[in-house]
Amino acid sequence: MAVSTLSSIPQIEKILQQAFLAPFIERLSRPVVADAVREQVARYKKQHLQEPEKYPFSLEQLYHNIERACWLLNQQRLQRVVNGTGVIVHTNLGRSPINADLWQQVTEVNTHYSNLEIDLSTGKRGKRKGLLQQLMQYLVKGENTLVVNNNASSIYLLLHELAKGKEVIVSRGEQIQIGGGFRIPDILALSGAKLVEVGTTNITTTQDYLDAITDETAMVLLVHTSNFKIRGFTESPDVRELASALPDHVILAVDQGSGTTTEQMPDEPTVSSYIDAGADLVCYSGDKILGGPQAGMISGKDALIRQLEKNPMMRAFRPSRIVYSLLEELVVRKLNQQAEGKGVAETKSHADLRLLEQRAQELVAGFGDLISVVQSEMTVGGGSLPDQSDPSWSVQINPSQPAFQRSPDKLLALMRQWPLPVIGVIKHDKVQLNMATVEASEIPYLRNQLAEVL
Repeated sequence: MAVSTLSSIPQIEKILQQAFLAPFIERLSRPVVADAVREQVARYKKQHLQEPEKYPFSLEQLYHNIERACWLLNQQRLQRVVNGTGVIVHTNLGRSPINADLWQQVTEVNTHYSNLEIDLSTGKRGKRKGLLQQLMQYLVKGENTLVVNNNASSIYLLLHELAKGKEVIVSRGEQIQIGGGFRIPDILALSGAKLVEVGTTNITTTQDYLDAITDETAMVLLVHTSNFKIRGFTESPDVRELASALPDHVILAVDQGSGTTTEQMPDEPTVSSYIDAGADLVCYSGDKILGGPQAGMISGKDALIRQLEKNPMMRAFRPSRIVYSLLEELVVRKLNQQAEGKGVAETKSHADLRLLEQRAQELVAGFGDLISVVQSEMTVGGGSLPDQSDPSWSVQINPSQPAFQRSPDKLLALMRQWPLPVIGVIKHDKVQLNMATVEASEIPYLRNQLAEVL
């Protein structure tokens, strides 16, 4: 009996012609959907044969399983989400969104041929940097700037090229780990450099560095304490004092991390401040405070940058024309002091609190006590300004009616399944959406979706 019912399942090609699969084929491609269909058909047949009473034959149920499998696949595809977390540079949500005007400005150069590696004045092969090198000289005051695909690559490249087989001095309090298990001691070992620890967790002095220097010392590496701060009884060397005290054969390199240049970010040393203090090289991100695409930047002494450019790994680390074109456009806007050059971190962290409250009031209007406006805080995130938060306003969902029957976790899960997924947070055992990272244009959508739920 089971065999005859299973034999009525259409062939894979026939199933693929079902109308409910058309949107998934468009979004996921025909081969991916076909594999999902085959997998679900095979699984359903196996379940029905093994436990026919538990899994009675139903073509409708099979199609439901297939649709669910395709929907889950579609959830994996990169797509826009609403950021309601209040974390501006959210690592899991793509870090800093690129300014739409910047993106529009570089569309033509990226959808046509470009002069990426040709010198238009001579007709000969040129360099990828374009105008970026000169622009960065004005922005960060470094003699030269090298761009790679992220800041981790920056650190690895300078260690591998300038300190392989030699000693690199790092304070114990700066041997950090950031997201994804990236650890400074591990990257040192991988590059072939030898770690020399100095100081203690909370105190490292200039003399600690000087006492550790030998003929085998290639570099002193100062590292931005990402995602944490050590307070209280602490001490770290003045960069200018340390730079002037180091022997000529020792490079002073700084992992500045956040990419703060002209932005107004309190208590965050800028790239140019390190260079002005005497640092030979400064590594930083292009997609945090700077506000550009994912990139790693190394600015500083021209001779050292040129040496890094010759490293064989540069072929693997170099970014695409998309990155270069966006950085060029961004830095031009920064130098011209235009709003589009500020970057999302500076723009949102200095947002008008009255506008955020107004946005929250617009969202809650008409929902009664089911949603309320509450005071909250925003943070820059992304390992930048770990000790700083700024006031904000949030919308708090208070589902009080017995019929609601959704825990905060289940409500967050439901919101992630909306056509435009929404990422919120749980505070005081209630779901909150922080207006610091919710766009004004997203409020009508949120109202419609919440109306269906509440």
